Amino acid sequence: MSAEICDVVVIGGGPAGMFAAVTAAQKGKSVVLLEKNDRLGKKLLITGKGRCNVTNDCTAQEVLRNTPRNSKFLFSSMAAFPPEKTMNFFRENGCSLKTERGNRVFPESDRSQSVLDTLQRRMKHLGVIAKTGKVLRIAVDENGVAGVESTAGFYPCKKVILATGGVSYPTTGSTGDGYKMARELGHTIIEPQGSLVPLETAGMDAQDMQGLALRNVGVKLLNPKGKAVYQDFGEMLFTHFGVSGPTVLSSSAHIAKGDGWSLSIDLKPALDEGKLDSRILRDLEQYQNRTMENALTDLLPRSMIPVVLRRLHVDPSMQANSFTKQSRRALVELLKHFTLEITGKRPVAEAIVTSGGIKVGEIDPKTMASKKVPGLYFAGEVIDCDAYTGGFNLQIAWATAYAAGNAASE
Repeated sequence: MSAEICDVVVIGGGPAGMFAAVTAAQKGKSVVLLEKNDRLGKKLLITGKGRCNVTNDCTAQEVLRNTPRNSKFLFSSMAAFPPEKTMNFFRENGCSLKTERGNRVFPESDRSQSVLDTLQRRMKHLGVIAKTGKVLRIAVDENGVAGVESTAGFYPCKKVILATGGVSYPTTGSTGDGYKMARELGHTIIEPQGSLVPLETAGMDAQDMQGLALRNVGVKLLNPKGKAVYQDFGEMLFTHFGVSGPTVLSSSAHIAKGDGWSLSIDLKPALDEGKLDSRILRDLEQYQNRTMENALTDLLPRSMIPVVLRRLHVDPSMQANSFTKQSRRALVELLKHFTLEITGKRPVAEAIVTSGGIKVGEIDPKTMASKKVPGLYFAGEVIDCDAYTGGFNLQIAWATAYAAGNAASE
């Protein structure tokens, strides 16, 4: 079964695919978008805990500074379509936005659906045809792209934008199909692994504090030599397997394979060791007739106190007035450097984004065009680029989709 000839076929109905389709259609091209799910934007709906962190209200340079992998590759596309243009697009198309802590930008409605509705409205207005169908292969001839074969039919075309995402959250359709198609056409795939993924830790300390969320803490990721390779400030969460939360997820992007990695948490970053010691002394004097378990309630969350005392080898029932100066110094040291041994990352299926993908050296950074197959373009997470949390990954999706959509229309 052969379908109607069109100018551009976009494979993948996520944010990058939809925006690439909109961009190409705005140039007057006939566009067909193929999505294997029964609806578009399935992964988009769960981003930002269902609120969708659309972008970050910052400069293009700031986005690149928050992109630890292949940021130089994004220089041209991000300059052409920075966060300001992303925000303008959504506002001009009926999606009111607001900026929160860390310059994170969300829809005013606090609903990812508002972002998806905006993209779908724009696609409909521009005449983009969205079809449900699993792509089987990208057909090529001696001139390059010749069409797309899918379960919905064969679509003859000269331009294809591949925007199938990575392998994180496979239930949303991100199952690595794009990697397979690109590899079949001669592209190199950097092995996908989880980035922005929770971390598993040794021992029972994290498990004993399961559910405890900390705010305004300092986090350092230490490599096997004990050198800090990344540091952050903000929120984290203890879980049944280890740790999660924004600071931990961003740290995970820097973990290489191998053992010996650890997290060092500064539980009291606003206080230097001298001031912290004075604070502890004041609490101990105020609650001198209490047990240690009850004397630290002003200083620490209740679920953390038994863990801290266990690390100090202090009996929780010991009277506060028996706590020695030496133990107090050890407590200061522990609160400024609460270290957890990392035993591994959670599975890639639990990652917010995928690290790895199509090798950037095989893609034109200005146009997102394949250097191997004329007429083939890439957009979004299928490319080997990933950033920290805060709207930066979606901004990469918008910028690369804009570049691909424009170039495929020329």
